[in-house]
Amino acid sequence: MNAVFQQLYEKYHQDLFQFLMYMVRSREMAEDLVQEVYIRVLKSYERFEGKSHEKTWLFSIARNVAIDHFRKQKSWKQKVLDVFDWNKNSLVDNTPLPEELAVKNEEIQMMYQCLEKCTVDQRSVIILRYMQSLSISETAQVLGWTESKVKTTQHRALQVLRKKMMVLSSRGGSKCEDGTVERKTN
Repeated sequence: MNAVFQQLYEKYHQDLFQFLMYMVRSREMAEDLVQEVYIRVLKSYERFEGKSHEKTWLFSIARNVAIDHFRKQKSWKQKVLDVFDWNKNSLVDNTPLPEELAVKNEEIQMMYQCLEKCTVDQRSVIILRYMQSLSISETAQVLGWTESKVKTTQHRALQVLRKKMMVLSSRGGSKCEDGTVERKTN
């Protein structure tokens, strides 16, 4: 098992880290979540049946880890909002985001900024399809969806990105519009 685990780690660690980095937008959190992915891999590898590619299986686990993180964050954020007095204090984080440091191209910066306004599902599809270069079939396997749902979500995500980037461009590139797209539950 150690040899198999080492091989999975060496082969996919960087891709998993990048995926989680795009999802959570924090290097430290992405590193923690990658560790959580591999903990889950160790616990469940004997149940891996090989019906999908290992990379697809790992990305499925990574997506679930990211969703669990977002769920935990929502409850934590709500606790902070309940305790913090917004009239007297303000929180300012002046630390530049990794994308701001790494990406000089203005259009790509706008895309990253507007990507935050997409739903988690839309963001997952865009990251898997365009940043991780997975096929529609592989993306469907990672997400546990049909290929048609991936195509539909991709289409809608691209529409949202185009619209928000056009608004941002027309306003001089300051900040992506605040309206978020609500996640539909089926």
